[in-house]
This record gives sequence, C-alpha cells and structure tokens, in this order.
Amino acid sequence: MSRTSDIVIIIPTYNNSRTLRGVINGCRTYSFDIVVVNDGSTDDTLTLLKDFSDIFIISFQSNRGKGAALLEGIRYAIREGYNHAITIDSDGQHITEEIQILVDAAIKEPDVLWVGSRRLVSGEIPAKNSFANKFSNFWFRIQTGIKMEDTQSGFRCYPLEQLKGMKFISRRYEFELEVLIRYAWRFGKVQNIPVKVIYPPESERVSHFRPVRDFMRISLLNAVFTLTALLLYWPWRFFKWFSRENIKNFIRDNITHSGESNLKIASAIGTGLFFGIVPIWGYQMVASVVAAHFLKLNKVLVLVFANISIPPMIPFILYGSFATGAFVLGIPLDFIPDHLTLSIIGEWLKMYIIGAVIFAIIVGFAGLLVSFLLLSLIKRKRT
Repeated sequence: MSRTSDIVIIIPTYNNSRTLRGVINGCRTYSFDIVVVNDGSTDDTLTLLKDFSDIFIISFQSNRGKGAALLEGIRYAIREGYNHAITIDSDGQHITEEIQILVDAAIKEPDVLWVGSRRLVSGEIPAKNSFANKFSNFWFRIQTGIKMEDTQSGFRCYPLEQLKGMKFISRRYEFELEVLIRYAWRFGKVQNIPVKVIYPPESERVSHFRPVRDFMRISLLNAVFTLTALLLYWPWRFFKWFSRENIKNFIRDNITHSGESNLKIASAIGTGLFFGIVPIWGYQMVASVVAAHFLKLNKVLVLVFANISIPPMIPFILYGSFATGAFVLGIPLDFIPDHLTLSIIGEWLKMYIIGAVIFAIIVGFAGLLVSFLLLSLIKRKRT
C-alpha cells in the first residue's frame, strides 16, 4: 500500500470480529491510511478483512500478543515514512470520531506521545480495569516523575521519528506501558488528552486480558523499571538538573519564597535526609515519596534531600552509620579486623543497621531543626 498521508491508523486485533468492522468503517471516514494487524485470530477475522481492499493487512500465523502486533504496525509505519501513528483498539470501546482530537493535538505538539484519557459515556468500567490503571499510574509517576490519569489506554498518537531505533522487551499487554516509560525517560513528552469511551455490557465484552498472568507481567516490568529509575534515571536527572541557576530557582520556589509554613518545609527537608540515610537501599526514593504523601509534605523537596546518598556522600554516610552503631553498642570501631568469620560479619551488619537507623534519625532531626531556624531568620529579615 502506497503512503497517501503523514498519519496512519494502526488497529491491532485478536478475535474481535464482532466489533472490528465498525472500528474499521469509523476509521475510514478519515483520509488516513489504515493498517490492521491480525494477531493470529481464530474467528472469522480473516474473512471479514477480505471485504476491505483499501487497507493494509498484516497477519500473524499464531497469537503473539498485543505488544507484538503494535510493534509490527509501528515498524511498518516507520519504514513507510509516516510521521505519526494513531493506535486504536478493535473491541469498540474507543469512539472513532475522537481520532480528530489526537490529530489536532499532534499537529499542535508533534513531539508529544499523546494518550487518550478515557472518560466513560456508556457502560460500566470493569473493576479490574480501574484497579490496574490506578496501579499503573502510581508506579509510572514513581518511575518518571510525570503524573498521568490514564497510562493503559490503547488510544494513542505516537511520534514515529522519536521511536526509530528504540528497543523494547515486552510483547504483550505490558508493551504499551514500556513504550510510555521509555519515551518519558528519553524525551519527557508524554501527555493525556480526554477522550470518550464506551464499555459494552459484560455479556458482550470480548477481553483477552488474563488477570493473573498479565498482572504478573506488568508487576515484573514495573519492578524492573522502578529499580532502573532509582539506580539510574533519577540520579542522572538530578545531576543533569544540577546547575547554579536551577539550584537558585529551586531554593526560591520551594524554600525561601514558598507559601508553606517553615515547619512544613523543614519537615520535608528532615524527612528527605532521613530516608536518604536509612538502610533500605533500592527503596529509599519510593519510601520517601510514600512518606511525603501520607505526611502531606512537598514531595519534590523530600526527593531532592533524599538524594543525600549520592556517591560522593556515601563514604561519610557509611562512616557515620558505623561510628554511631559502635557508640550505641559500646564496641570499638575497627575497620580492619585481624580475621573474618560469620560471627564478625554478623556483628558488623548489626552495628551498621542499628547505627544507620539512629544516624538517619539524628541527621533528619538536625536537618529539620537547622532549616527551621534558618528559614525563620531569612523570612524575618526579608519581612
């Protein structure tokens, strides 16, 4: 099929012959090329597709997963030179008239990966869908720092130039989450846009989502990307941000000229310092954000000060933790023992954990007290 427009519509489908015809006809009202990726359907999808001579069809011999179908469609679109690809599910929940909303958004901001944020107009959202979306939204914000209302919608507009050369490990439902996270990490431009959605009665729904297996896949992917974000993405973003002008603006907006009380700001600083030192390596950022949420503290401020555990500070944190543990336990601080045994290693681990927790409390409280006093002096002087 020769390219007739800069935008292509990709429809992945698997055993949705009852609704596929309506989706295709709705998409044909636009002057865009259409690609249907048949993911090894075993119903009469292939027979149905023979009625459409003006669309391009990719068919898999067996079911490979929604992610594999989407990826094949996107790769085809990139090879053919399209600028954007709009993806829409074949189960009929998305309203094809809403495609224009994504097109208008892409014209206005072509580098943004737009995701339709579903607004119910008919039917009832399945409970498992609602829970899965909220679960995904929470972890997406932890992983990228971007707040989104809907990270699982299949109604999207992908900028194809930016996707060239990107590699993905997922091939099923979790693919849409992976591509969203990777795009956010690399370009930082992902946004929701409100769209309408229709959920048919439960008796008429055709869902291929396998609650246990697919939820486990998504959970595993979230675990991998959360760990990657904590160890690589957030430190990299912190150092990239670290400039005199950014520091000056951050201090002004979040500390010296913040509308929050001195105690709230100081508490956020102290909480961040505490979680940056407490020995829960790999979970410090997550724990600090969760604590900030429940304590109603400035999450950005807490996260910044939790980064006290960056490499240059680690030797000082370790020494402070061991020294505090040795003092509390009343044992000498001997960094080079004559010999190592499991008993000695156990004692050292005990000394470190106890010392790190107490040292974190001391530093956190000291940070709270010092910052509170400094803020009081600074704001009093400014007044």
